[in-house]
Amino acid sequence: MASLKVIDAHFHIWELEKQNLPWLATTDGTITKTYTFEDYLAQWDKVSRLIEEECNTRIDFLGGVYVEVDGDDPLREDEIIYDVWKANPKFLACAMRSRVAPQMRAPLFAKGVREPLHIPQNPAGRCLEPSFIEGLHYMAEHGFVFDSCNRVQELPDFLACAKQVPDLTIVLNHLGNVEKLDDAYLNVMQEFAELPNVYLKVSGFPTGDAAWATEVLSFTKETFDPSRLIFASNWPVVRLYGCMKEHVKQCLEVFGEDENFWSRNVQRAYLLDA
Repeated sequence: MASLKVIDAHFHIWELEKQNLPWLATTDGTITKTYTFEDYLAQWDKVSRLIEEECNTRIDFLGGVYVEVDGDDPLREDEIIYDVWKANPKFLACAMRSRVAPQMRAPLFAKGVREPLHIPQNPAGRCLEPSFIEGLHYMAEHGFVFDSCNRVQELPDFLACAKQVPDLTIVLNHLGNVEKLDDAYLNVMQEFAELPNVYLKVSGFPTGDAAWATEVLSFTKETFDPSRLIFASNWPVVRLYGCMKEHVKQCLEVFGEDENFWSRNVQRAYLLDA
């Protein structure tokens, strides 16, 4: 049995003793606790064992890309994550929080930046503000990746934004936060697929409805070039809407053991060492 090399393009950790994540108060409490990098590695050990038993696929987990957690103190988050990143070889890269603008700050150890566009504090149209566009141009000049998490209704706005920064590597989170496969979603995602600087993280879909999961994953596979699709778990937030093991299984069923999907594309997007 050959090993499938896997890089997880989207995980979170947090220390509630040191950080405040206000959005956790809006959830059902399932994930309202501290998650360490050791917890994350243990979860991958467990999932890998189950996938080998159930799918006859051995996973060689290479590591993951951390994404900011929408806390109320991004500078404190920078300090915490830097220490964890430096100490753990499987902590491959991170996308940290910053408000996009020409005068923006970003930690030099980060590969990317995320300003979450899906949160209530960011109004509709934020990504089309001139200062936001100008900030993205500066990010491209300095080799940063932009992780974009959008309200699904505002994907057309972000499409217009992305077209203005063709030199910037953009990673669209969670299948654009898909809710249903209506014409509006299908059409805008087909347009995103035409942009050569846009990668798509395959994550964020509920795993309990296997038929719907297969439908959305099949549409994604048929629409995007295979060099621009990236596996991501969204752990531990995946626990709010699904199961990490089922998420991996459903991706295996649709994408097979294509190492572009499972590891190589994320290496290209975030300029990771092979």
